[in-house]
Amino acid sequence: MTKTLTFGVVHMTVAFTVAYLMTGSVVVGGAIALVEPAVNTVAYFFHEKTWDWVRAGRHRPESALPVVA
Repeated sequence: MTKTLTFGVVHMTVAFTVAYLMTGSVVVGGAIALVEPAVNTVAYFFHEKTWDWVRAGRHRPESALPVVA
């Protein structure tokens, strides 16, 4: 969870900087820096959970799993 939170902080900083440079507005930069990375951080968390699920092989039907002899 710490990795996810620090990623969120970095993402918010980058989002603010890019939005500010593109618009010249601190308000727009701030709004984008709060909303977009917050949503993206939640999406990243579920992305990691989905990949854990895929790696565990739970995405395949039982019949598709290899038989270990």
